[in-house]
Amino acid sequence: MLDPRLLRTFVAIADSASFTIAADRLNSTQSTVSQHLGRLEAAVGQSLIDRSARPISPTPSGERLLGYARRLLALQDEAQTLLADPSGTITIRIGVPDDVVTQAMSQQFARFAERHREIRLDVTTGLSRDLTKRFRAGEFDIAIVKEARADGDARASFSEPLGWFEARDICNDWPDPIPLVTFPPGGLYRDLMIDRIERERRRWYIAFTGNSLGSVLSAIEAGLGVSVLPVSTVAAHAVRASSIFAADAPLVVSIYAWESDGATGELVAAMSEVLSDRPGEQINSKPLNKR
Repeated sequence: MLDPRLLRTFVAIADSASFTIAADRLNSTQSTVSQHLGRLEAAVGQSLIDRSARPISPTPSGERLLGYARRLLALQDEAQTLLADPSGTITIRIGVPDDVVTQAMSQQFARFAERHREIRLDVTTGLSRDLTKRFRAGEFDIAIVKEARADGDARASFSEPLGWFEARDICNDWPDPIPLVTFPPGGLYRDLMIDRIERERRRWYIAFTGNSLGSVLSAIEAGLGVSVLPVSTVAAHAVRASSIFAADAPLVVSIYAWESDGATGELVAAMSEVLSDRPGEQINSKPLNKR
C-alpha cells in the first residue's frame, strides 16, 4: 500500500519542480518533504525525482508513477468527500399497500427527503397481512395496513369505504359463475369478495389476478370481471359501482410506527395527513406521543 501522504508529496514536487515550493504548498518543511520522498522511493524501490536536473524533474520511473499517483489521490479525495456528505446515511423502512403510494403520498416523501438529506426512505409495497407480520417482526419502522379493525398501538386509523366495481363502458349481465378480478391469494379484498359471494350462495371463478392496483383496475376497465376495491382508488378510471352486490362494510387503514418522535414521528404525521384526505371519515387519530 502506498501512503497517500507520500504520494501527495511526490506529486507536489513533480508539479512545482522544487522542494521549497512543494513544502510551501503542503504547509510543511523542506526536510519533511525530502523525508517523505525518500520513504516513497524506498517503498517502490526506485528513484522518482532526478535531483541533479535543473530544474528537478521526475525520473522515468517517476513519470510512470505520476499518473497513477494523481488517480489514487483523486479517488481518495472523492471517497472523503462522499463520506463527509451525510446524504442517505440513515434509513427509514416503510411498508405500505400499493394503492397508498399515491402522488400525494410520494410528494410528502419528497418534501421529507428534501428536509432530511441524511435519511433514505426505503419503501416496500405489499399485501396488508404480510406487511403487518413484517412490521411486528421489526422489518419496518413504519407500516400502513388495511385491516378489519385497528390494534391498540395504531398511531392513527381511517375508514376505508369499499365498493363492488365493473367496467363503466361495458354493459354486463354477469353470468353464473361470476368472474372475479382479484389480487393474489392472501389479499383482503380477494377474501372479502369470495366470502360475500359464498354467503349469497352464488358461484364464482377467478378470471384475472393482478399483482398491482393498476393491473387490477385495467382488467376491470376491460370487462374481465367485477372486483372489490377502495372507493378512494377508482376516481380516475373507467369503472363504475356494480349493482351485483351492495357495498361491504368499510375496512380500516391504520398507520403503525415503533417511534413517535424525531424524524420518524414527523414522517408519520405527514403520512397521516395524506391518509386523512382520502375519501372516508377519519375514525381515530392518536397524538404522536412517545411510547
